[in-house]
Amino acid sequence: MPRWLWLPAVAAFTLVALPVVGLALEADWARMPELLLSESALTALRLSLETAGISTLLCVLFGGPLAAILARSRLPGLRVLRSLVLLPLVLPPVVGGLALLFTVGRTGLIGQALHLWFGITIPFTTAAVILAQTFVAMPFLVVSLEGALRTAGQRYEAVAATLGASAGLVFRRVTVPLVLPGLVSGAVLAFARAMGEFGATIAFAGSLEGTTRTLPLLVYLEREVDIDSAIALSLMIVVVSLLVIVVLRPRGAEGLR
Repeated sequence: MPRWLWLPAVAAFTLVALPVVGLALEADWARMPELLLSESALTALRLSLETAGISTLLCVLFGGPLAAILARSRLPGLRVLRSLVLLPLVLPPVVGGLALLFTVGRTGLIGQALHLWFGITIPFTTAAVILAQTFVAMPFLVVSLEGALRTAGQRYEAVAATLGASAGLVFRRVTVPLVLPGLVSGAVLAFARAMGEFGATIAFAGSLEGTTRTLPLLVYLEREVDIDSAIALSLMIVVVSLLVIVVLRPRGAEGLR
């Protein structure tokens, strides 16, 4: 590896790591237990973990098949379809929240029918938090899994098919085990992204304690009244996200054997 790569690599790592170090240096460690064990903090943490878990499950259930279609099908206009799927990666989250609001809100394209026919209102509920998190997190799973599907190779699937296995059996017994590290890696990234979601949530779900106020929203509110609390909660999010990525992400996803 060329030695000159170290300089920009160290600069990139510093750009990512130094702000976290700055948070840790500014934290009031003497008040940390009090701040992190407050009722509002524990409620927000529980809500964040629950909604992020459900959102990740939805990403796997719906994003998994979508990634398979994008990787293996020959549908016309596939490039446009892939661009739309990846749009939440580059779209400002608050714009995504407004788009969801005007789609499934009471006067929205789908929300109006849900409200009139079934009496269902989604905005400013826990379901809205889950929907917003799924919207922003699903592309992370789709990208990881689609890449795994493209690089896994199809020779084992072809052998299984020549032995008489049906398409469904090949997919379950051959394809899924081959791409399982990519699936788990994508799910971990989706969970971490859902845990940190803010813009789409506040625009679509609001900030109601115990219902829609996740940790990022609580950090935003505490920033105005108690900066030490905001810093402590921020560090909590950092630690939880790091634990999820370090502990749950497959070693194979990092090129380790």
